[in-house]
Amino acid sequence: MRGQHVRRRTWIRSLTVLLAATTATAPALTATATAQTPATASRAAAPANRPLPLEKLYDNRAVSDDADPGAADFDGAGRSLSAQDLKAAGWSPGTRLDLDAARLRWPDRAPGRPDNVRADGQRVRVDGSGTALSFLVAATSPHGPGDTVSGEGTLHYRDGSRGHYTLTAGDWRGGPLATKAVALPHLNTRQGDQVGEKARIYAVTVPLERGRTLASVTLPKDPGNDADLHVFDIAPRPQSTGWTGSWAASTGGYTGVGLWRDQTLRLVVHTSAGGPKARIRLENTFAAQPVRIGHASLAVQKDGATAKGRPVPLTFDGGRAGTRIPAGARAVSDPVGFDVPQDTNLLVSIHLPEPVSAAPVHSEALQRSYLSEGGSGNRTGDTAGGAFTRSLSMWPFLTGVDVQGGPGSVVALGDSITDGVRSTQGANRRWPDVLAGRLLHQNDVPRLGVLNHGISANRVASDRYPGDGVSTDTAGVSAQHRLERDVLAQTNARTVVLFEGINDVRWGATAEEVIAGMRAIAARARAQGLRVVGATITPCEGYKDCTAEVDARRQKVNAFVRESGGYFDAVLDFDKVVRDPGHPARMAPAYDSGDHLHPGDAGLKALGESVDLRALTG
Repeated sequence: MRGQHVRRRTWIRSLTVLLAATTATAPALTATATAQTPATASRAAAPANRPLPLEKLYDNRAVSDDADPGAADFDGAGRSLSAQDLKAAGWSPGTRLDLDAARLRWPDRAPGRPDNVRADGQRVRVDGSGTALSFLVAATSPHGPGDTVSGEGTLHYRDGSRGHYTLTAGDWRGGPLATKAVALPHLNTRQGDQVGEKARIYAVTVPLERGRTLASVTLPKDPGNDADLHVFDIAPRPQSTGWTGSWAASTGGYTGVGLWRDQTLRLVVHTSAGGPKARIRLENTFAAQPVRIGHASLAVQKDGATAKGRPVPLTFDGGRAGTRIPAGARAVSDPVGFDVPQDTNLLVSIHLPEPVSAAPVHSEALQRSYLSEGGSGNRTGDTAGGAFTRSLSMWPFLTGVDVQGGPGSVVALGDSITDGVRSTQGANRRWPDVLAGRLLHQNDVPRLGVLNHGISANRVASDRYPGDGVSTDTAGVSAQHRLERDVLAQTNARTVVLFEGINDVRWGATAEEVIAGMRAIAARARAQGLRVVGATITPCEGYKDCTAEVDARRQKVNAFVRESGGYFDAVLDFDKVVRDPGHPARMAPAYDSGDHLHPGDAGLKALGESVDLRALTG
């Protein structure tokens, strides 16, 4: 059957070439396809000098209704995405999707209609500018699950200049779950069976030249070998100038929360930069279904769950009280006039009107937050904290607070030491907090906001949490796999400080694997215009698994960081700051929290105070 399909597909491609002179697309070619004829339209071919909107080039049917699975053939073998699964994830036709700060849209097509383009050199009209271009994409490959497909394309700018890019996407059946935008639980087959195998869709970005406006994009040529890159949508990720990230946290996993039903979260977060307007970011990372936000508000904390004044209501989508966040997507509130003080605790209240049994969380908040009782309804407008009778030690859904104005942000990408594990709870003594305070009280460099994207137990070279499903593991996907979300998509990010690797070398990764991961992170961040600062790994002799072999690997990674040969724009020698001068494999006792791995308050203060502020800006 596979050979039959390949011959039929080759014939369709040849016929498309003959028809290209009279039509830009050929969706009618297989409009009456049946289960005996693959429901895959001929590959669209646009004149080389005439870019067309992507939807005019749709030539493949990816989505079928469960009642009519033969109406689509995504991969050439009769398999397709379930329209019912997409709807259950919040990805209905025409749904707007904020994926890593790019505003994409799931094709507004009924099941069984052409809804994506098989890339083969088509010229697509794409207007706009920004830091990157995002493709909503998936690969189909005959080589089986786990394969990736790549191709080279061209960016065409309005000023006549061009740029080249490489688009790589994971296989829809077996690509990495850690980087998918959404995973669906089933595949439909032409025979009418539903296979319990996850289907993946990805949002993949390529860098854009800053300051230039895009006019069109030439998609990669057909990669051959019966493999395809399927493009559902394309959109620039706009620059977030005019805003500064003041607070942030990474989603480390998707974990069960019991059952939250018609109740309100009141989350306590600590600002770095201040400003006259504010907005928040909520993310439904790793989720399998959408979440409904009924209401949200913002206030300065007075004490506990009590606000200093009446909370300011937040709106979404141009004035709505709430919003619905599809699986894997995020929502940003409308800007609100609210004078955000610098270096201050805020209360961010979020009403969840519908049942929530699992949520994306940052587990090591080191901050007490609050939750109202089930069925207590919308308490986002409460000034008093009496309704918030339960406490939380994590941050669900909330991933950022931005303020208007300011010079932009520095992102600290790290593990538990950056996360502040074993520092004093509620005291904001993480080393990024110390750095934020220093930036606020000086005039030598811009007063950047500081965004803490440390995740306890995180690694550079491999995932702890696999990136899908409900799990008690909230150590996150690898720094490489979360780089897009936690660094490149952050509000007006200017600099990233990479301080990771101790968990890799403790848990079996070679120094070469960690170094390769660091190089990849640095290259991707610099390609999108960020300054990259590397930090050496601190010592841990005395911790239960910090053997001499582990220390040898750590020292090898540190040698690379110190002599990186241009991968880093600057280096912070955190190892030197906290190590015992008489015993360099061990942390100095004055800086040790007591477990010999994590610095205590004094050690974290030393790290934050050691940062040369000029290293952050050049």
